[in-house]
Amino acid sequence: MKALADPDRLLGEGLAAIRKQFAIPTEFPPEVLAEAEASRSRPPSEHADWTAREFVTLDPASSTDLDQAFLIEAEGEDLILHYALADIGWFVPAGGAMEHEAWARGLTLYLPDGKARLYPSALSEGAASLLPDGPRPAIVASVRCAPDGAVTLQAMTRAVVRSRAKLAYDSVDIAAIPHLAEFAARMKRGEDARGAARVDPPEQEVERGADGKFHLAFRPWLPSETANASLSLATNIAIAQALFAARTGLFREMAPTDERALQRLRNTARALGLDWPANATLAQFERTVDQRSVAGAAFQLAVRRSGSAAFYAPYSPGHTPWHAALGATYTHATAPMRRLADRYVLEAALAVANAVPVPQSCSEAFARLPDSMGAADAREGAVERAVIGLAEAALLEGREGEIFPASVTDRDDRGARIQLADLPVVARVDAHRVAAGQNLRVRLVEADPVRRTLRFERVG
Repeated sequence: MKALADPDRLLGEGLAAIRKQFAIPTEFPPEVLAEAEASRSRPPSEHADWTAREFVTLDPASSTDLDQAFLIEAEGEDLILHYALADIGWFVPAGGAMEHEAWARGLTLYLPDGKARLYPSALSEGAASLLPDGPRPAIVASVRCAPDGAVTLQAMTRAVVRSRAKLAYDSVDIAAIPHLAEFAARMKRGEDARGAARVDPPEQEVERGADGKFHLAFRPWLPSETANASLSLATNIAIAQALFAARTGLFREMAPTDERALQRLRNTARALGLDWPANATLAQFERTVDQRSVAGAAFQLAVRRSGSAAFYAPYSPGHTPWHAALGATYTHATAPMRRLADRYVLEAALAVANAVPVPQSCSEAFARLPDSMGAADAREGAVERAVIGLAEAALLEGREGEIFPASVTDRDDRGARIQLADLPVVARVDAHRVAAGQNLRVRLVEADPVRRTLRFERVG
């Protein structure tokens, strides 16, 4: 969602059009804001006191909606991750205005010029956020991680925690955080053993240069971001395993990449000058791609675009939920202030881990959430594609008439889908007598950022 950097609002008109097209809310109804103000001071009366423990947060420097804080301890050969997650459910009355609005929104939408929050900022950037300005209520998942990266859920605890520091990705030394680098290394070993094909493409940023034109830059993931992501991955897998064993829950599933998509990716790799051995799987090849290079970054973006759509599904007897890209049974639990589903998954996991019945409200939510979250995911995906379309059009605006080398990734009755050889731009061209993998040259006819349109024609 952070595909375009535009701090000076040079593309404000295009972003405004996206917000209007997808009816992205700008404010909360008055009754929602009033309820948030009334509930923000609710005392944490059902929480253990964990304020003596040394939790920290790790996020972008500017973030104030902090879902997670963590502490990692060694126990024999294992590492124990205590992952404190914002207890947003503590502040949201059942059946109230905030819960109703959250179901309508589904998740927080992030755009380059701001975000549309799931919950009011009085909670998501205040009373519920795990900021280091005082104790906060949380649900702590304690996850055991073995040397091979296997994880199990050891405990779930409602607790009051106090973050000792708000660490930032771009300035932290992960070696200074006890056991974090080793935990991330273990999770990487686990992914390799499972044959996971998880892709973390770099952020695609478009900025206006001194020449007045927009230029493309990539910001690869920092080691601190990769390490931090391993904490959420471990927690989500461990909670999913516990819920599945208890015959309840809501899971995130994804089918394997199909053969047509794989062939399109092979054509894309060829167009970008990347050598994908015929006997290498996507997961094996992806690990060799350098996302710091333009070609590698473009390929990883193509992988993200081409993957099968992930979806939510409640527990179903006789069915093992599976996320093919992660090679694991998986759920969403670690972003409760940003995704609606996580709140209910956390509350169910809390019940399962403490051997009490799962609340009826969670079971009822699991039946409804696939449709609600599916609609929210669809809107998020459409907004993301629109932002990327805006970025691509902005990148090429003013270059009408130029000729670009490209390669056909696939074709259908609408023509050929092409990948530009020197830019991470995917477009279509009216060319039917071409084959997948074929190289060709195309001339840019139109690039309109506001309408998010790119039009090319084939050069003979």
